[in-house]
Amino acid sequence: MLAAIGADTLLLLTFVVLMIIGTPIAVSLGMAGVVGIWAGLPPAMLGTVGTNVYSGIAKYPLIAIPLFVLTGLAFERSGVAQRLVDFASACVGPRRGGLAVVAIMTCLIMGGMSGSGPADAAAVATVMIPSMMRAGYPKAFSASVIAAASSTAILIPPSIALIIYAVQVPGADIRALFAGGVVPGLLCGAAVLVPAILLSRKYDFGAKEGLDAANSPSIRTAFVRALPGLLAPVIILGGLRTGLFTPTEAAAVAASYGLLVGTVIYRNLGFGDVYRLLAEAGAMTAVIMLIVSLAGIFAWAGSTLGAFSRTAEWLLTLSDQEMVILALIMVFLLIAGMLLDGISIYLITLPLLMPVVAVFDWNIVWFGILMAMNIAIGQFTPPIAVNLMVTTRIAGIPIEWTFGWIAWMVLSMGTALVLVAVFPELALWLPRYLGFVV
Repeated sequence: MLAAIGADTLLLLTFVVLMIIGTPIAVSLGMAGVVGIWAGLPPAMLGTVGTNVYSGIAKYPLIAIPLFVLTGLAFERSGVAQRLVDFASACVGPRRGGLAVVAIMTCLIMGGMSGSGPADAAAVATVMIPSMMRAGYPKAFSASVIAAASSTAILIPPSIALIIYAVQVPGADIRALFAGGVVPGLLCGAAVLVPAILLSRKYDFGAKEGLDAANSPSIRTAFVRALPGLLAPVIILGGLRTGLFTPTEAAAVAASYGLLVGTVIYRNLGFGDVYRLLAEAGAMTAVIMLIVSLAGIFAWAGSTLGAFSRTAEWLLTLSDQEMVILALIMVFLLIAGMLLDGISIYLITLPLLMPVVAVFDWNIVWFGILMAMNIAIGQFTPPIAVNLMVTTRIAGIPIEWTFGWIAWMVLSMGTALVLVAVFPELALWLPRYLGFVV
C-alpha cells in the first residue's frame, strides 16, 4: 500500500491525466477517487465506493435540478423567446445597436427561466441571429454578443450551478445565493451592453433595423404576449421571498407553470411534445446526476487522504496577501471555465478551495457568486467556450471568426467581476435586504 502522501498525489494526478486524454468528467472523477482509495487506504475501504456514489445524490435540494431543467426546456420550446424578443424590440425601437440590446435583454430574461447558459444561448440565437443578419449585423458579432449575454444564466436565478454549490457547501442558503446572483447578473448584462452598443455605432451595425418597424407590435401588445414568460422569474423569487414555498418546491411550481404556459396559454405544446420534453429533461438530469454522484467518491477520497487540505496549504504559501490569493483563484477558475462546464467546476474545485475560504473567513455567498462570474466569462472564452460553440453553430460560422469581438466582452465582464470582488455588497445587499442568511 502506498503511503498517504503518495496516494493524495496519485489521486490528483490520475484525475488530471484522465482529463487530458479526453475521459468524460464523471468517469475521471470516479476513477481518480477509486485509485486514491486503493493506493492510500486499507482494501476494505473500497467498499465505501457504492456508499459515496449514493450519498453524493441522496440530497433533497438536488430534486430541484430536474425540475428546473424541465422548466427551461418548457419555456424554450413554447415560443417564449420569440415573444420576449418582440417585447424587447418594442421597448428599444429601431436604432443603431438596437437589436444587440434586444438580444442581451432577452438573454437576461431567459436566464431567469432556464438556469443554463447553453440553453439560453440556443433559444435566443435561433430567434435573434436571422433578424440581426437582415439588419446588417455580422454573424460573428451577433454570435459573440448572444454567447456573452447568455452566460448570465449561471448567475440569475434559477441557476443549476448555484444549486450544486449550495448542496456542496455546508451552511450555504440556496435562497441567498439566488438573490445574491441578481445584481451581479444584471451588472454582467450591462457589461456586455456597453461594448455591444459602442461597437454597433462605431461600425454602423443595424443600419437596416427600421425596415420592419411598421410590422412590429406596440409595446402594450408585445407586453401582454410576453407577460406569461416575464412572470416566471417573479413567481420563483417572489415565492422564495414570501416563504410560500422552499427552493425545491419553487422548482416544482416553475416546472408546472412552464408546462401550463406551453400547453394552455400559448398552446404550442401537445401531449407528444410534453412527453419528449420529459424524456429530454430526464436524459439531461441523468448526465448531471452521474457527475454529481461520482464526484462524491472523488471528494471523499480527497478529504480522507488529505489531498485537498495539502493543496490549500500549498496555495497559501504562494502569498500572505488575501487579495493576491483571491486573484490567483479567480484566474484559475477563469481558465477552468474555458474548458469545463459550471457544474463540473464546482464539484472539482470546491473541496480544494473551501479550506482557503475558511482561512480568510470569506463570505460563502459572495465567494459562490464570484465563482459563478468567473465560470460565466469562461463560457464564452475560447478555446472551448460552450456558449460560443452553440451560437457559432447556429450562425454557421467558425468559432475563430468571433475572437476579435469576444475579447471586448471578456474585458468588459472582467471589469464587472473586479467590482464584485472589491465591493462584496454588490452580491450581498439583496440577500440581506430580503432577510436571507448570508
